[in-house]
Amino acid sequence: MEPRVSLITLGVADVTRSREFYERLGWVGQEVQETVFVQAGALALVLWSREKLAADVGIADDGADGFGGIALAHNVRSNEEVDEIVAAAHAAGAIVTKPPDVTFYGGYSGYFTDPDGHAWEIGHNPGFSLAPDGSITIPDFGSS
Repeated sequence: MEPRVSLITLGVADVTRSREFYERLGWVGQEVQETVFVQAGALALVLWSREKLAADVGIADDGADGFGGIALAHNVRSNEEVDEIVAAAHAAGAIVTKPPDVTFYGGYSGYFTDPDGHAWEIGHNPGFSLAPDGSITIPDFGSS
């Protein structure tokens, strides 16, 4: 299996509401069969009914609120971009759960949740270079 993320599917309560949220952030989605696909750099973000996603995965969705165990990261090229994106997300209806600040690793990041509680980190990590297309290059950390 190649080490690559191709799609990130978010199970959402209201596909239309979620699509509008991401479009307010400037992301363009295409809807096919009640599913929205958004090209996000080298991968795609998919917005799909939480109920349908749970059924497709074969898990019970107990409807409990709280952290779902997933944090999505969006790396940018500067601290200023972090501030701008977190502010834009807040203006679009996100809940900022951690305002942008200096990180323990020498970077800068903040967190927000979208309308369905999915956590997003917006970060600038000077140790991770970004290609012109936004794809990230993980540095060589050495073998352990």
